[in-house]
Amino acid sequence: MKKAGIVILYCLALSSCLRLDANLFSNKKVSAYLFDANHATQEISLDSTYIIPAKLTHLIQLVSDDNGDKVTIYGIYLGDTASISKDTVIMYFHGTKDNMDYYWNRAKLLANTGGKDRFGVLMIDYRGYGMSSGTPTESGMYADAKAALDWLRDKGLSGNRLIVYGYSLGSAPATYVAAETVSLRPSKLVLEAPFASAAVMVHDAALLAFPPSYFTNLKIDNSEEIKKVQQPFMWIHGINDDFLNINTHGEAVYKNYQGTYKEAWRITGATHTNVPTVWGMENYKNALTAFIMR
Repeated sequence: MKKAGIVILYCLALSSCLRLDANLFSNKKVSAYLFDANHATQEISLDSTYIIPAKLTHLIQLVSDDNGDKVTIYGIYLGDTASISKDTVIMYFHGTKDNMDYYWNRAKLLANTGGKDRFGVLMIDYRGYGMSSGTPTESGMYADAKAALDWLRDKGLSGNRLIVYGYSLGSAPATYVAAETVSLRPSKLVLEAPFASAAVMVHDAALLAFPPSYFTNLKIDNSEEIKKVQQPFMWIHGINDDFLNINTHGEAVYKNYQGTYKEAWRITGATHTNVPTVWGMENYKNALTAFIMR
C-alpha cells in the first residue's frame, strides 16, 4: 500500500505538471479573426462609442525568431500607422485565454483612453495563438514581444512614447521588455493582475509538497524581473482575483519594484477578468491616462 501511494502521488504530480503548463498557455487557434463580429466571447463588453474606424484598424504579420525557431505571428494595430513616429503607443500583451478576438474590447478600451482614438495600440497573438504559427513557449513569447517592438521601432516610434501594458500572462513579456535590453525600451510599465512566478502558481495550486519542477517547466519569475525595472510602474489588481491571488502574486511584484515611481490600484470586488468593469470604465481610463501623461 505504501508503494502504491507513492506511485499515485507521483502520477498526480506529473498530471498536475501538464495541467499547469496547459492552463498558462490556454491558446485557441483560428483561421480568421472576427474582432467586432465576435459576439460569442469577449472578456469585457463595450458600447458602440468605442468602435474603431476601419481605416484605423490594421492586421499585421511579423516574423519572430526564437534562436532559429522562426514563426509568423499576427498582430492588430489600432491607429494611423503613418503617424506612429509622432504618436504615443500602448503595447498590450494579453492574457492566457484564446486569442486576440477575446481581448479585442480590451484593445479598443485602451485606444479610447484619454479621448476618442487617443492612443495607438498594438496587440499581438503569441506563437500558437489565433492565426500565429508555432507552439507557445516561454522563450518564444519573449521573442514574439521583441518582434513587435522591432516593428514599432521600424515605424519610427521612440521609447519615450511607448507604454507597455501586461495583463495576467502578458505581465511576463511586459516586465521582460521593460527590464531587459531590447530594440525599443518602454518609458512606462503597467501590469494588471500580474503573477509573481511559476513557482508561486505551483505553491498556490498544489496540495502536495512537491518541488515546482514536478508541476511546470516554466521559469517565469516576474517578482525577480521587476527588480530590474526603473521606469514608472502602475500596478492594478482585483482584490477578489480568483485566478492569481492578489497577496501571493500582485503584492509580491509591487513590493519588489525598486525604480523611480510606482502606484497601486487595488480594486475592491474585482476578480481576475473584470477590473475595468468593476472599477468603472471612466475611473479606469482616468487613472491610466493620468499615469501615462505624468
